Amino acid sequence: MNENEILLIKRSQKGDINSFEELIKEYKKVAYNIALKMLKNKEDAEDVSQEALIKVYKSIDRFNMDSSFKTWLYRIVVNTCLDHVRKNKENPISIDQPIHSGHDEFYMEVEDNRPTPQEVLETKLTQKMVMDAVNELEEDFRSIIILRDINDLSYEEISEIIECNIGTVKSRISRARQKLKEILEKNMAAYN
Repeated sequence: MNENEILLIKRSQKGDINSFEELIKEYKKVAYNIALKMLKNKEDAEDVSQEALIKVYKSIDRFNMDSSFKTWLYRIVVNTCLDHVRKNKENPISIDQPIHSGHDEFYMEVEDNRPTPQEVLETKLTQKMVMDAVNELEEDFRSIIILRDINDLSYEEISEIIECNIGTVKSRISRARQKLKEILEKNMAAYN
């Protein structure tokens, strides 16, 4: 958080509505976009993002400066969306009960989209083979692959974690992926 944001938070915690408006100005659009992606309805997204921002205002006095304001605000938006979804769930329909349509009745047929046992086995074997190959990597390569490709951290986050510049991070990721590819190819040749 920058100094201006900290100042705006402190003023908002004292009830200054103008400071609060200034504080959330840059977050309103992202809050709406999060709600829209979660709810898939413009009107609901507008209502829920506004509701979330009201919750932020009402609870800002409980915000401590230990964490990121942005993360705290977005967590409130996500939780407000989840509450909205829970409140508005339609009554479930049993697929075992017949559906009446005037003169006839019929049963709902639901396609089973779950993976087959063969697909589950193939996925598990592939995951095991990749993790075995990752474990064969040198420690520096292994940690960077885990951070980027398994935990999906950004270059910036990785840069902070391993305390080096972003160019070095990108270079290490490239070299680690190349080494991982070589290990996988060697292991695949051994299986065949």
